[in-house]
Amino acid sequence: MEPFKNFTGLVAPLDRSNVDTDQIIPKQFLKAVVRSGLARGLFYDWRQRADGQFVLQQPRFQKSTILVARANFGCGSSREHAVWALQDYGFRALIAPSFADIFKNNCLKNGLLTVVLEPEEIDAIFEAIKRHEGYKLTINLTEQIVFDDLGWKARFEIDEFPKKCLLEGLDDISLTLAHEAEIAAFENNHPIPYRI
Repeated sequence: MEPFKNFTGLVAPLDRSNVDTDQIIPKQFLKAVVRSGLARGLFYDWRQRADGQFVLQQPRFQKSTILVARANFGCGSSREHAVWALQDYGFRALIAPSFADIFKNNCLKNGLLTVVLEPEEIDAIFEAIKRHEGYKLTINLTEQIVFDDLGWKARFEIDEFPKKCLLEGLDDISLTLAHEAEIAAFENNHPIPYRI
């Protein structure tokens, strides 16, 4: 997993609440057992709109790496593919007033930072995107702040354990391998079970 420390990226505005995981990655894309290639299914139904008005259809947002949305992002079923699709598209961080719990945990375990800000702070970001083409934010995970080049800044909270994992690029496998010597010692001292 790639460590997340300081990150600056172009921001895409998804001005919707209650975006569920079926909207993030529809069911027909859940057959994949690998994480790559899922970007083509990200927000598939919305991206297929003939009017070209969905945010990721607009050229100015197609290279976005930070997505800002409204409350309860990632609700619905607990499909990890939703996180993989967002990452495969290129998103490194999501910003919203709230996230569904299982979705948020899946994000953090896969190295996708979820930043919870107050609704008025989210409003300020949406307004800045409207006013400034190519609007970017910088997220400093160590200091737990998000800011722009125009003087706006906000602080966010994150639990210490996921913060450590993100900063050091530790996924569940890396965390297990950190105890490889203890695991080997246990296996060497543990009697082999009787087998028929």
